[in-house]
Amino acid sequence: MKEGCIVVRGGGDIATGTIHRLWKSGFKVLVLEIEYPAAIRRQVSVCEAVYQGTTLVEGMTAVRIKDVREVDSVWQAGNVPVIVDPTGKSIDELKPDVVIDAILAKKNLGTTGDMAPLTIALGPGFVAGQDVDYVIETSRGHNLGRIISEGPAKPNTGIPGVIAGYSKERVIHAPGEGIMRNAAHIGDVVSKGQVIGWIEQTNGEKIPVEATIPGVIRGLIRDAYPVTAGFKISDIDPRESELNNCFTISDKARCIAGSVLELVCGYWMKEKED
Repeated sequence: MKEGCIVVRGGGDIATGTIHRLWKSGFKVLVLEIEYPAAIRRQVSVCEAVYQGTTLVEGMTAVRIKDVREVDSVWQAGNVPVIVDPTGKSIDELKPDVVIDAILAKKNLGTTGDMAPLTIALGPGFVAGQDVDYVIETSRGHNLGRIISEGPAKPNTGIPGVIAGYSKERVIHAPGEGIMRNAAHIGDVVSKGQVIGWIEQTNGEKIPVEATIPGVIRGLIRDAYPVTAGFKISDIDPRESELNNCFTISDKARCIAGSVLELVCGYWMKEKED
């Protein structure tokens, strides 16, 4: 066992909030990702290291590794290792103290309570006390970040949180199947109806992707990413004054991270007492 090792499955923006909080608190974190992550808030997602080799989020550097034997050198450099491991083979090799499922797939993709002494899952798809030890509520509202020790989180509503009066309108989904070709960047200010990209189909047709509301592009899928109809590809913040939010961890991610840290610290305090 790597003493003090925490494995986080998933490196999207919500997961990154937790990873960053644990890293800042001095824990050694290993992130497991899929081969082609699909985060849209790429500026604040450690999964970008899968594509770029390294990525920086609020002072924390994530580094892609190819083998778990590389984790020590990355930790010693003060960084966070990221490995492509969708099935969790690294968990068997490292035998971590804590496993956190932060994939946010709205269903359990294989995380079990016997993977580590402490297991935590973020959001719906898990039952605390059955699939894992604890579940953290990820739905916005009064219970956001609540630690659930028995039972599930709130089911996914499919309705984004309201920002400046906009909810569903601020999230853009692919209008067809094909390859995404970006014509804009995260942080760009756009007007309603402005073309921010195209879906390039196999027959050569290009379907325009238009901004649904005016504002700042907060999230945008990677250029050349293959998408299916209805796939989430962009997120617009209607508040142009909040441009910097595109490049910082969200309030939601920080709230969830605090609950995870509470559980992790509680676990280690109990271990010391024993």
